[in-house]
Amino acid sequence: MLCAPGRTANSLPPRNAFSQMKPGLTAKLFLAVLAACALVLLVNGVAARITFQRAFFGYLNDQGVERMQEVLPRLGAEYTTHGNWDFIRDNPSVWFALMRPERRASERRQAPPISDQTGAVPRFAVLDRDYCVLVGNPDAGRDSILRPIQADGRVVGWMAMVPFQRALAAGDARFFEAQVHAWWLIGIASVLVAALLAWLVSRTLLRQMRGLAAATHRLAAGDYATRIDASARDELGQLARDFNRLAQALEHNERARRDFMADISHELRTPLAVLRAELEALQDGIRPLTSASLAALHQQVGQLGKLVEDLYDLSLTDVGALAYRHAAIDLTMVLATTLDSMRMRFAAAHLALHEHIAPGPLMVNADERRLQQLFANLLENALRYTDAGGSVQVGCERRGAQVQMVIEDSAPGVAADKIDRLFERFYRTDASRNRGSGGSGLGLAICRNIVEAHHGTIVAEHAPLGGLRIVLHLPALEDR
Repeated sequence: MLCAPGRTANSLPPRNAFSQMKPGLTAKLFLAVLAACALVLLVNGVAARITFQRAFFGYLNDQGVERMQEVLPRLGAEYTTHGNWDFIRDNPSVWFALMRPERRASERRQAPPISDQTGAVPRFAVLDRDYCVLVGNPDAGRDSILRPIQADGRVVGWMAMVPFQRALAAGDARFFEAQVHAWWLIGIASVLVAALLAWLVSRTLLRQMRGLAAATHRLAAGDYATRIDASARDELGQLARDFNRLAQALEHNERARRDFMADISHELRTPLAVLRAELEALQDGIRPLTSASLAALHQQVGQLGKLVEDLYDLSLTDVGALAYRHAAIDLTMVLATTLDSMRMRFAAAHLALHEHIAPGPLMVNADERRLQQLFANLLENALRYTDAGGSVQVGCERRGAQVQMVIEDSAPGVAADKIDRLFERFYRTDASRNRGSGGSGLGLAICRNIVEAHHGTIVAEHAPLGGLRIVLHLPALEDR
């Protein structure tokens, strides 16, 4: 095989290189708009031509048929008078006299009929019974528009009219060719205009699409701070606004993921470090193996276990995989049981516990076990963060179609800029992260997920007692 100088056979492009090239979005959109416009113009032109030929030519032929109906009685009467067609055979003067419109003496002079003005009379002819032309247009015949001429109840001949379209083709085909030529010129000009409009439209739309595509690539690469202009009021503007909301959500989730990893590593490292220090002290003989040292180890293990359990519950509530067995239960009974189990702890912490629970059953459709977990977490939060000598008030009553539960405590309170973040995971109001006063920071986050699973709401407010006020609403069951 011979190759061109400086070029090897392996440098030739593959045979399917051009077949693998596919048009881009710009070309596809341009061709689609152009094809749509061209197709509309083609259909419109063909439909207009067919409609013109059928409707306009049909109108002219109908006018001629009406004119024929006026002449037929006169032709029949003349045949009856003469007994044959000799009086009209090759006699144009008689023929035109019969074709002249009748006008009474009392009538005003009027314009000729439309059929005469459009040239119907020159297309008329009289045929005998054998369809031979007696007088008139020599092109008339069996294929013309025919109406029978009757005399004494029998057909004695035919009045024929050459169709307008056949007369036009035979008379002057150049006019029709000129119209076709003009139609093609108009069609080509229309396609060029459509191509220009398609290019402008595709360019405008694709400019926005390219910006959106580039922003999507940056977002997929991890640049969650990417935003695009969403000032347009059309569908692309709505898509841009949705994209910005998606980018903002991804940015928030990424920040939350990093904070979560930092928080969980800190929460796990603290008890593990204490356990390691205690165990090393026991191994080195610095601390004797006594019940007090074992109690310290057990406390750290319990704290670590509580953190792992809270993380597990939180992960289940986040994905909605936590098991819920809904049933009609009395909320006052569940709340009373939870309060009874924690009275001694409140007393040991020197906190006064006051109850304001409405009498009678307050029925809700809920999981009793999860409600006990919810109430225990809320009371545990009040117990942990309320100063000794303070008080905690618990209220529960029916409010319309909902059951409202309120837990409020005394000082210390929560700053206004922090109260909206209390239900975030690992969030604690003390910046020092002192584990002596605060837990893992997951309890209120679990409470929010449990409440939302019961189609309720939970909010935090400033309490009149000087501390925190938690307001919980759950849908109530109708009384039966």
